[in-house]
Amino acid sequence: MKPRSRPALRGGRVTAALAAVLLATSAPAAAADADAPGAHAPAVPLRVATYNIHAGAGEDQVFDLDRTAEAIRGLRADVVGLQEVDVHWGARSDFVDEARALAEKLDMRVFFAPIYDMDPATQGGERRQFGVAVLSRYPLLYAENHEITRLSTQTPDPVPAPAPGFAEVVVNVRGSHVHVYTTHLDYRADPSVRAAQVADMLDVLAADRGPKVLVGDFNAEAAAPELAPLWRHLRDAAPRSGGTYPAIDPVKRIDLVTVSPDITVAGARTVASAASDHRPVVTDLKLHRRGR
Repeated sequence: MKPRSRPALRGGRVTAALAAVLLATSAPAAAADADAPGAHAPAVPLRVATYNIHAGAGEDQVFDLDRTAEAIRGLRADVVGLQEVDVHWGARSDFVDEARALAEKLDMRVFFAPIYDMDPATQGGERRQFGVAVLSRYPLLYAENHEITRLSTQTPDPVPAPAPGFAEVVVNVRGSHVHVYTTHLDYRADPSVRAAQVADMLDVLAADRGPKVLVGDFNAEAAAPELAPLWRHLRDAAPRSGGTYPAIDPVKRIDLVTVSPDITVAGARTVASAASDHRPVVTDLKLHRRGR
C-alpha cells in the first residue's frame, strides 16, 4: 500500500505525499443499482467539475482571479479539478499562489500538484510552480503528485520522460471514499506522448481500490485513438455536454470528466464562461455503498 500524506487543511496546500499514514479506501461498489430497495444504502451525491483556468486569465487575456473564483463558485461543485494553475509563476499572474488564493476565496480545501518547479525569479523569492490542483468541500484523506510521461516546455530539446503533475486525492464524502485524479495531457499534434500518458495514468488507477473519477484537459477529444484505452476502464460522464474549447464558440470537447463503472452519472453540462479560454464541465454523480 502506498504511503498516505496528511490531509489538506481548509485554505491550505498539500504539496507531496510525506507522511506514512495508512488510510483504507472503500471497497468497490457492486454493479447493481444502488437505489434499489434493500440492495444498498442510499447513494451519496457528489458534484464534480473540471476547469482549465488559463492561469486566471480570461478570453480577453486579462488576469482576474476574482473572476475565476466567481466562475468556479457558480458551478456549485463539491470537488473541482483545475489545470494551468500558477503558484508564484510570473508576471502574467502577479506571482500569486493561485491554488491557495482560490481555496481561500471559495472556502475549500486544496491540493496543488506542480508539473514544473523552477528557481525563484529573484533571489530569496518563492519557487515558481505551474501545475494542476484539486479543490474540495469535503475532507482530503490522502494526496499524491504522481509522475507520468511528459515532454517538457521548459527545457531545450526535450525528450519524453517521467515528470510530476498527475494529482490524486482521496475524498471523504459523508463516509464514502472516492479517488479523484486531475490531469493535463500533452497539447502537441503528435499523439504519442498522450498515448504514453494514458498508459501511465491507468497504471496509477489500477493500484487503487474503490470508486474513481478522472478529470482534466486531455487536449484530445473522447474519440481520439490515444484515449481509447481509457474506455476499457472508465466511462465518459458528459458525452453530450457540448464543446469546451475555445470558451467563446467552442469547436472541441477536450475537457472531460470520466468515472469508474461503479459510479452513476445523474447529469452533466458544459458551462458557458469567458473567465478562461476553456469552458468548465460539471457533473452530478452518485457514489454507492452497501447497506449495513
